[in-house]
Amino acid sequence: MAALSDSQIQSFLDYLKFEKRYSLHTVTSYETDLRNFFEYLQITFGNIELKEINHSFVRSWLAHLKEKELSSKSINRKISTLKSFFKYQLRTGAIETTPMGKVIAPKNSKRLPVFIKEDDTARLITSLQNTGDWKSLNAKMLITFFYTTGMRLSELINLKEQQVDFSKLLVKVLGKGNKERLIPVNQELIKITKEYQQLKKKEFEKTDGYLLVTGKGKKMYPKYAYLLVKKWLGDEVKTLDKKSPHVLRHSFATHLTNNGADLNAVKELLGHSSLAATQVYTHNTIEKLKNVHKKAHPKA
Repeated sequence: MAALSDSQIQSFLDYLKFEKRYSLHTVTSYETDLRNFFEYLQITFGNIELKEINHSFVRSWLAHLKEKELSSKSINRKISTLKSFFKYQLRTGAIETTPMGKVIAPKNSKRLPVFIKEDDTARLITSLQNTGDWKSLNAKMLITFFYTTGMRLSELINLKEQQVDFSKLLVKVLGKGNKERLIPVNQELIKITKEYQQLKKKEFEKTDGYLLVTGKGKKMYPKYAYLLVKKWLGDEVKTLDKKSPHVLRHSFATHLTNNGADLNAVKELLGHSSLAATQVYTHNTIEKLKNVHKKAHPKA
């Protein structure tokens, strides 16, 4: 690894963890990117000081990643990691100039979000009515919550019981960077949540306040939730190419925009930091308008 890099990395990671309050998952991603970068520098160029790193070193690494057929999206994430890292080093005085000024990010190929059609979603929700065991009960909770609130997987599995306000029909969500947002919910979600809590109290003595638990009463973990949703989507929605909790978040946002919801409101509900991230959902609305025009306009 390049000289002095280890202490520089740790200092930066501590900054992300304690000052920026990034999630453990995000901090781990940053660390992996940085360690891969410095390992590449050592193997290719030998031990070098942090101040010696210029844009040519960065470009060399990016070309190496391109040869390994990494997607533009993955490469751009790594560029973002390096930009944040060197900006921090610039701020602390460890370097005088950042090597990232001349680094150009590759264009991302625009992929439309995969979502479930509204009528398929209605059938999916109906199929969850009969819940005879904890797995099917958890599937009902997960899918209904994802589709009703548009929450991220990490947000939902970390949701505490106290974050659901039954009287005001609101869920308080702790999103990326520990940012709080309020999501309105319907009576149906409140009803199934109350039923779930009652069964949970009967079945388990202690659940540490977490809303969702496994069949053993332990806090739900990402893989459990992911596989459960994936299986249910695979069984009930045959037309889907991708089957993950994020598809339900995409469906939430797409259905809102298709039905005329204000894009800024959708942005707030999703917890996006910028409107650009939310604008991808307008494409589906445009496609819908094109189809209406094609079918209805005499000259189309």
